[in-house]
Amino acid sequence: MRKLDITTPIAILGAGAMGGGIAQLAASSGHSVVLFDSNPEQIMRAQSAIDKTLKRQVEKGQIDEAKARSILKRIILAEDVDAVRECGLVIEAIIESLKAKQDLFSRVENLVSTDTILATNTSSLSIASIASACRNPGRLVGIHFFNPAPVMPLVEIIPGILTDADVSDAARGLIDRWGKTTVLAKDTPGFIVNRIARPFYSESIRQLEEGVADAPTIDWAMRERGFRMGPFELMDFIGNDVNYKVTEIVFESFFYDPRFKPSLTQKRLVEARLFGRKSGRGYYDYSAGVPAPEPNKDSKLCEAISSRVLAMLINEAADALFMGVASKIDIETAMTKGVNYPKGLLHWADELGIENVLAQLEALHQEYGEDRYRPNPLLRRMAKAGQSFF
Repeated sequence: MRKLDITTPIAILGAGAMGGGIAQLAASSGHSVVLFDSNPEQIMRAQSAIDKTLKRQVEKGQIDEAKARSILKRIILAEDVDAVRECGLVIEAIIESLKAKQDLFSRVENLVSTDTILATNTSSLSIASIASACRNPGRLVGIHFFNPAPVMPLVEIIPGILTDADVSDAARGLIDRWGKTTVLAKDTPGFIVNRIARPFYSESIRQLEEGVADAPTIDWAMRERGFRMGPFELMDFIGNDVNYKVTEIVFESFFYDPRFKPSLTQKRLVEARLFGRKSGRGYYDYSAGVPAPEPNKDSKLCEAISSRVLAMLINEAADALFMGVASKIDIETAMTKGVNYPKGLLHWADELGIENVLAQLEALHQEYGEDRYRPNPLLRRMAKAGQSFF
């Protein structure tokens, strides 16, 4: 397998926000980059976005103009996928469609060298399924960046069941050298972050649907608990269409486990094209002149809302550890670096007391009779033994 170093030409397939960001990151790290997209308008938008970002960095004194020009010069824009032939690493960043990704890799594999490493930036699809389109599935690995790629520190490295060890090692080594923090995840739905984070959204929506509180109050409660953004403002920021799609994929991929069941409330927003900030309205109205709604700043309500969401998040983190998705350290790193949680969920469980978290989950399970609230066996065992995660 080809060694990945600063001399390795890198191809990015897909010039959307994520692809353009990865291209900028690779070029900033000194690589020659081919940024491919079959849509010429998308390529122009990507070029404009990268140029704008670099100018902003120059204005802030983060880089000088000469550095900005050299980064732009290293990015070659291509409308023909044949332009990736000489690249030693190909990173796909197109839409979250299994067939589209399989078709693209099937075509690209015939163009590049046999020792070129293939990578997908999928956030929730099976690496094994994507790799099945390749004659040599061992050369394909998941490299999942978070948006915006140049800024967000975390990258998940996900080997498929057939990925060669030297491929994932080479990919992780390269991304580490780009200054990112990498974590290793098993090829399971949602990997680490998008699996564990589901209750942040779903349990908040559930409380909204039950009338526990409105969206501004739930957002305020979670910010009071230390989260940088509340769940509803974050869903509006990400895009309800994007957030719902990830939830849907994770739910289906886990054989419809009720822990990951999507919300009808969010589904209706997506059907009405109320995607959030990008559409002008989602859980909130972003029209000019519309005042931000005020939350109910009741301390007892804040505790009730946030502790319920937090217990569900801790349960998912425990489940990821129990099922061998990632190590304790990588789980903690992923949630603090990938979605900016104020502290690692397993450390948080120790702080709250595992027996207290378990008691809250058991109370929810008994009250609702729904499998979504079932406590993970690891929490039961640790509470019984008086153990802590760290």
